[in-house]
Amino acid sequence: MGNPLATVQWSARNEEIEELIHQGESVTVHEMAQGFEAEVKELRSANASFVWKVWNKQSKPRVDVQYHLLQILAERGIAVSRPLGWGKDADCNPVLLTTFDGTSIRKADPKKITELAKLLSAIHRIGIETEIDSFLPSYEFKSYFFAEAEQYEPIDQALHAILPQAGLRRDAIIHGDYHLNNIVENGERLTVIDWTNVQRGDARYDFAWSLVLMRIYLSERNAALFRSAYLEENPMEREELEAFEALGILRWLFLMKRGGTFRKADTIKRVKGLIQGNGWLDPSLL
Repeated sequence: MGNPLATVQWSARNEEIEELIHQGESVTVHEMAQGFEAEVKELRSANASFVWKVWNKQSKPRVDVQYHLLQILAERGIAVSRPLGWGKDADCNPVLLTTFDGTSIRKADPKKITELAKLLSAIHRIGIETEIDSFLPSYEFKSYFFAEAEQYEPIDQALHAILPQAGLRRDAIIHGDYHLNNIVENGERLTVIDWTNVQRGDARYDFAWSLVLMRIYLSERNAALFRSAYLEENPMEREELEAFEALGILRWLFLMKRGGTFRKADTIKRVKGLIQGNGWLDPSLL
């Protein structure tokens, strides 16, 4: 496909992109695992690799937000990919170029699980000062994470019962989809990727969603370690955590209804167990 960088209408780019464009077709394009929302490629030059992401599907997020926030987080020592530039391709799709920081985690051992919790905590503990507040979006929770939930009456009814009691806040930077597929590793370093859903929101939900996914796809042992490491720095009452876990479970059910969840042989059994163990949820949900 040639060097895709040359055809981009750049809104922001650094000198590295200038050099990559100058290299022409010596920059090669390689396949990567694809997500639901965007096409992802690895670009390789003689000296380095980069991640080329194009939102050419239904989702059209504000890539400028990701670019500016990643710049700030990288400067503050948070383990994120460094952004090189953003703009629009020839078809007016949003594009973002970042550093290539590793591959998917092969084995989630206790050390990595603890580090994942500490990394999420570090993100949540960054204050939203004037610089970040000037561009970080804030959305109504249900409209964003449960758009058109009224189509699924049991889920919608459960949301109506939980949300007034949860006391949702918008006082933290949240990733919006923090799980193992959005973490890469290179040696001992873990890096958070895919900031499509980043926004100003409630850290308790961001954590609970991650915790629910661990309980579904990893193990209760790993999830307990993740929960303990995170709550050590960000205490929550048991009842408070149960309400936000309920929201995370409802989010998974909502995505399942829309065909957006991965299922293994025991996934449904695990989700049923989570529903039965949560006082906010009716077993008839699944």
